[in-house]
Order: sequence, then C-alpha cells, then structure tokens
Amino acid sequence: MKYFIKKYFFTLLIILIGSTTFAQTELKGKVADFLTYQPIESASVYIKNTTIGSITNTDGNFVLKVPQQHLKDTLVISSIGYKSFNVMISEFENSSDIFLEEDVASLDEVVIVADPRPTTGNAIVQKAIDKLPSNLPEQPYLQKGFLRHKERNKKEYKWLIESAITLYDSSYASGAKNNLKINVDETRKSYDLRDVDSLFTYSAYLKSIGSKAKNINRNLVKTSSLIDAIKWNDSRVNGLENLFKGKLNLVRNSNVTGALLGKNTLEKHQFELDTILVDNGRKLYKIKISKGADFVGLNTPNIYNEGFEPKGWIYIYYDNYAIKKVEYELVAASDVQKKRSKSLFDTQTIHKLIITYMEYQGKMYPNYIYYETPKLVNTGDRSSDRIKTEAAPGFDKDEQYYYTIQEILFSEIIQDPELINQELQQNDWTADIFSSKPYHEAFWKNYNVLLESKEEEKLIQDLSKRATLYKE
Repeated sequence: MKYFIKKYFFTLLIILIGSTTFAQTELKGKVADFLTYQPIESASVYIKNTTIGSITNTDGNFVLKVPQQHLKDTLVISSIGYKSFNVMISEFENSSDIFLEEDVASLDEVVIVADPRPTTGNAIVQKAIDKLPSNLPEQPYLQKGFLRHKERNKKEYKWLIESAITLYDSSYASGAKNNLKINVDETRKSYDLRDVDSLFTYSAYLKSIGSKAKNINRNLVKTSSLIDAIKWNDSRVNGLENLFKGKLNLVRNSNVTGALLGKNTLEKHQFELDTILVDNGRKLYKIKISKGADFVGLNTPNIYNEGFEPKGWIYIYYDNYAIKKVEYELVAASDVQKKRSKSLFDTQTIHKLIITYMEYQGKMYPNYIYYETPKLVNTGDRSSDRIKTEAAPGFDKDEQYYYTIQEILFSEIIQDPELINQELQQNDWTADIFSSKPYHEAFWKNYNVLLESKEEEKLIQDLSKRATLYKE
C-alpha cells in the first residue's frame, strides 16, 4: 500500500512539474516537395542535438511540442533524398509550408574510390551487420514514445488505442527476450467495437485451450469471454512484446539465432545496390531487398507463419555503415502460404514493416516504427459452407477481412543510470494495452504524438460515435 501511494504521488509530481516548469511551444507546419508540391510523408522534424522530434503524416503535416529551454535551438526538417531545412525555433513561422529540394549523389562518384570498400549490395549489408555492435547502443537506456494501434476492415475502423509507452533496453549485446521491457504508461484514446464480430477469434481461442467450438451463437457468448479471446489473439499475433522481441525487430535482434537480418541473411535474402542518396548532408546507400534461395519463416508458436519471400529497401550510411531505415515486407510465396493467405486474409502481403533510426551521441536508436499485418477476427470462413455464407443476404466481403496497424514514435532517450534505475523499480512493465491506465490531461498537453491525417481523423471521429452508441 505504501509503495502504491508513493508511486501515485511520484507520478502526480511529474505531471505537475511537466505542466508548470516545462511549458511547451507548439510548432505546426506542412512539408512538401519543392518541384511537385506533393506532401512528403515521414519526414523527420526534430530539435538539433536532442532526441526531441516527430514525423510528418501522410498529408505532410506535423506538430511538435518544444520545451521553452530549446526556443533558441535549431529546428531540423529532413527526409532521405532531400536537402534539409534548418531554422531557429524562435524564428519559425507557425502553420507555414516547408518545401524540400531533391539531393541525390552520384553512384559512380561514391563507389569508384581508392580505399577497399564493398561495392555490391550483399557486401554492404554484410558490412553493416558486422558493424552493428559499434553502431547500436552499448549501455542501458530508456525511450519514451507514443503508440497508435488501430484495427480496421476495408470499410471502417473497429479499434483504436493511443498510449504513452516506455521502452527499456539493456544493450544490443544482450538478448531482447530477457533484457528488453515495454510499459504502457498512459492511455489517451480507446474505442473498441471488435467484440461484436469476433466469433472466429473466439473459436480459435477455444481450440487453443482444448475446448470444442461448434455452432457458436453470439447471443450465447459472454462479452467477457470474447474479450479474453481477443486479448489472446492480440498477444500471439501482434502484441508489443512480439514486435520488439521477435524476428521482425530486424536490426535490434539480428544477433539472435535464426535472425532474418543476421549472419546467415544471404541464405534467404539478396541485396542489390540501387543508388546513393543524401540524408541531412550525409550520403547513404539505397539497397533493394529481394528473395534468396529459400523461403523465409518466422517460426511463430501456434501459428503457421512459413513460406514467405522478402522484398523492400534498406538504407545504410556511407561513412559508418549504420542502418538508417528498413522497409521490409514478407509476401506469401509457397503454394501452401499463397492459398492460406488468400483464403484467410484476402492479401499476399502478410507483414509490412518500416523502421527508421536516429543518431544520438554516435549511436543509432529506433525513431519510428510502422507495422501492418492482416488479422484473424471473423475472417476467412474455411468451412464447406463458404459459398452459402457469401450468398447470404447482407453479407459484405469488405467487412470480413481485417488488418492491424501499429505506429510508434520515440521522442526522448534517457541514458542517466539513476533515472533508468528509478523507472525499472517503479514501472509495472506490462505491455498489455488492454490494461486500465490513468489519464492526465496535463501529461498529454506536453507529450509529442503522431499527428492524424485528415482521413484518419474522420474515421476516428466516426469510430468514437459508434463506440459511444454501442456502450449505451
């Protein structure tokens, strides 16, 4: 009880301090291409020499909350392939348009040099993997971030939750399974309509616990039982712990046995040097990812997750071989996986992942993560009655197939051992986004979040209205 009271007052103190001493200035703007006027998505917007930053949304818009002590610092807006924009924060014109010019280096100019450097995509990626111990953090650290987790079918949102999270990592050298922790600190939004149509999940859940699932009637199933099934499905498919501790955390977990981006990566991947780009004045390789001689498998417990082929891009700095960005997809390739994916998900792209990194004090830290995957909810009727089911009145195929998107923006890095130790002792360290969390308005006023696009904002407003009606 004493611990609970102490923790409560500590949290309250932090919130009060954040809302008074550390007042924020909010910057807003739009980033676009100088020639085409098209918005630039995922451009980095940050305070120079700090870890405070954000990214642009699909409309090119951004919002960044800047602590008062940084008003005389420099705001940097950068995107791979463009010249960076720099301005003193106190001189930034709010709600202005920022146009970035293309900046591309010559491939021949960079590759034809005297020093013995790798010149093929395979060799460059292997060099980057070999250099990971020196490019990734060697000491324990914390990161504060924002999670937006959304689930939808082809027509509408079914679930949205937004949370403040804390990530603890002991170092790259240590295995993530036992030395990486995630905590959900606060929750800002939470709308959930999935229990109205999650009988397929419930059926799979019953099978997992050894129960029979025949002739399930929604009217006879308790909502609490459906929620248990949904939680089970979330944790096994796309929970935060799976994302950070599993194979899809490509760079961080490249040192574990069977890693996708590890020492034996060329067995299942091939890398082709495409061109040389520029990022904030630094050259970097743009390398195409394609399949090797074998299929890729994730070996996920209790889930058939084999028979994929990879595709995408990897961006590696020319000077120190640090990995800046990975765009990675796993696409159904084996005959079994193609049939299964079409039947259950109506798509061949089963995992889509984007991870960008920021350099801070000579080390690379995760900055932004985007993960998309189709999901079994009420999808893919595998029975012999499929034709009959789809011919039933009111059946809508667009409502049948679901997918989940997780976006994470990290905006603060903590390296102080004392502060790290405090967090390790005080946090519950639960990555369960279902668990009840406090809401403090003052906390969110000073917290950097991902800006919603106009389309997302409309969908979220619609979801909130329908969620309210459903609860009533």
